[in-house]
Amino acid sequence: MAFSTYYSDLRDHAFAWALTLSIGLHVLAAIYLPNMHFDQLVPPKILEVKLALPEKPQSEPLNTPEPMPAPPQPQIKPRPAPKLAQASSPVAEPPPSHRPEPTAAPAPPAVISAPAKIETPPAFTAPPPPPEPPKPSAPSQQDMDAARTLYGNLLAREIAKHKQYPKVAQMRGWQGRVIVELQIDGSGNVLSSIIHDPSGYEVLDRQALEMVKKASPFPSPPDALRGRTFNILVPVSFRLE
Repeated sequence: MAFSTYYSDLRDHAFAWALTLSIGLHVLAAIYLPNMHFDQLVPPKILEVKLALPEKPQSEPLNTPEPMPAPPQPQIKPRPAPKLAQASSPVAEPPPSHRPEPTAAPAPPAVISAPAKIETPPAFTAPPPPPEPPKPSAPSQQDMDAARTLYGNLLAREIAKHKQYPKVAQMRGWQGRVIVELQIDGSGNVLSSIIHDPSGYEVLDRQALEMVKKASPFPSPPDALRGRTFNILVPVSFRLE
C-alpha cells in the first residue's frame, strides 16, 4: 500500500514539473516570437544555358610552295687574248690540264650480209596411191567343211531330178545307195566322177554315174569353195516304193 502511494506521489510531481515547463516555454515563445524578423525568401535564380553554334572553319589559304631560287649560273670569265710570241721564241704549248683530250670517232655499224635466197619452184608430190582393197581372208577348214556339206545336199537334190530306176533292178527288187565322188571346179563344172562306195549292184552304180552326167553343170559353189577345185561325196539312193 505504501509503495503505490509513493508511486502516485512521484507521478503527480512529474506531471507538475512537465506542466510548469510547458507553460514556461509558451511564455517565452509569446515574448520572443513577435520580435523575430524573418528575411524575405528570395526565389532561386534559374540558370539559363545557351548552346552556341559552332563557327564555320575559315578556309585557310593553301600553302603554295615558294619557287626555288634558280641556281646561280657560273660566270664565264673572258680569256685574255694570247700574246703574240716573238719569232725567235718557240711556241709555248698549253699546260696539260687545259689540253683537250682526243675523242675516238664512233665505229661504223657492222654490215651483216645475208645470203641471197634462191627461190626454188615447189616440188610436185604425187598423191599417194589409193589403198588396196583388203584381201579376203582364207576360209578356215571348219568353214570349208560346212560349205562342202551344204553343197553336197544341193547336188544330191539336183541329181535326184534325173533319177531313173533300172527295169532289171525293179523286176528283181534290187535296192541300194551309191556314194559318188565328184571333182568340181570353182564354177560348178564336173571334172571327174567315180564310185566311192558301191551299192552292191553294178546296174545301180552305172545308173548313178549316168544321173550325174545329166545333172551337170551344177550351180556355183559357196564362197568358201569358190575359186578352187575340190572333191565332194554325193549319195544317190535307189528305193522301191
